[in-house]
Amino acid sequence: MPFAKACACLGAAALLTASTALGAFAFDIGDMSDAEREMFRAEVRAYLLDNPEVLMEAVDVYQARQAEAQVSSDADMIAANMDAIYNTEFDGVYGNPEGDIVMVEFTDYRCGYCKKAFPDVKALLEKDGNIKLIVKEFPILGEASVLASRFAVATKMVAGDDAYLTFHDALMEARGDVTVGALRRLATDLGIDADAVVAKMDSEEVTTVIAKNHQLAAELQISGTPTFVMGDQMLRGYVPYDAMVEIVAELRG
Repeated sequence: MPFAKACACLGAAALLTASTALGAFAFDIGDMSDAEREMFRAEVRAYLLDNPEVLMEAVDVYQARQAEAQVSSDADMIAANMDAIYNTEFDGVYGNPEGDIVMVEFTDYRCGYCKKAFPDVKALLEKDGNIKLIVKEFPILGEASVLASRFAVATKMVAGDDAYLTFHDALMEARGDVTVGALRRLATDLGIDADAVVAKMDSEEVTTVIAKNHQLAAELQISGTPTFVMGDQMLRGYVPYDAMVEIVAELRG
């Protein structure tokens, strides 16, 4: 939370903290006269100016409580949507299918941070060897994102899981504009029947897969990519390799 917003939320709490430290008023604030209230405000202002660390401490406590509440809320949302999160009927699966750690990623092919996370995630899977990754197609960055996800999902339906994973990797590493022509060329270079994929990409089946992922994201209050689900926690945004290693160790610990 931005500092200014946190300060605004904590105004009343800071006043009470300062008044307690001052010990100057032994009666209910609501019973103050206008003159007493003005004196109280002046004393509190003077106290905060002399002891600005009080406000900083209050901000820290508030932010910590907000973070704890978010963690608890995330765990509850994950528990309520376990089947949809870990159902892989329509999703790509990387790594070890029998891994003791299951990692779910909501991703968008046009997301810069998804592309940044991609090699870190691949390295984690390869070096660990006991992690299963489920990829949720979650296009949120415009029509080009939807086009790329439709093509990827259609590739899985037409050419199978291995073709999808190969195409997913190539698309994550690709640069430039996303167009049907560019996707066709990429698929053809990978030995995938581009005509069959294009014929499938606007089907109701493909629409349903993407719609289900958007519905699940709404249930989990996910609005950005990448977002990872690991155990009972959600990791919103880019997570460096070393941090992912630590989280995996904690989950196993």
